[in-house]
Amino acid sequence: MDYKETLNLPKTDFPMRGNLPRREPELLEKWQQSGLNDRIDATNNGQKPFILHDGPPYANGHIHMGHALNKVLKDIIVKSKRMQGHYVPYVPGWDCHGLPIELMVDKKLGKKKREMSKADFRRLCRDYAAEWVKIQADEFKRLGIFGNWDNPYLTMAPHYEAATARELARLVERGSLFKGKKPIHWCSSCVTALAEAEVEYADHSSPSIYVKFPFT
Repeated sequence: MDYKETLNLPKTDFPMRGNLPRREPELLEKWQQSGLNDRIDATNNGQKPFILHDGPPYANGHIHMGHALNKVLKDIIVKSKRMQGHYVPYVPGWDCHGLPIELMVDKKLGKKKREMSKADFRRLCRDYAAEWVKIQADEFKRLGIFGNWDNPYLTMAPHYEAATARELARLVERGSLFKGKKPIHWCSSCVTALAEAEVEYADHSSPSIYVKFPFT
């Protein structure tokens, strides 16, 4: 007897195999063609807004598990707030400045960097960051993250840099800016300044003493 025929199983059009390598691109293309993210935004447009600022990743390589965890958790918050009726325009962003990008371009150039002007080197850094913004955006989309991927915020965009300069000017006008002396950490191998968070200190043991005082 074929026992499978004796089971009362539902009949569906779902395939037996997930076949993700083929199905995933089809699903992403369907979402893109239908403008799903824009339609979701339009549904709650005019309702109470909820803004989630996306702390930007560096545009300097393929995404890893840290990126995935960061983006998926944010996407859960965004989607849950949308389901609650909020207007949640999620705009992804990228940090296009700094040492991580410079180091990767340095590795590609090697000794050629010494023959280049600073302007040419910065231009290569900008091109490198733009290339990885596109690659990372495609990788984030594959995680099922909805957002305004066609118009992200980039720290190297002229209007973004102009806004930063204007805010600095406002600080100067209010007298919030002062001139002082501060040690700057310099990396001899990277040939660049380091932020305090980038400096690692070796373990060091210092002598200590315990003093006993009378207490009333």
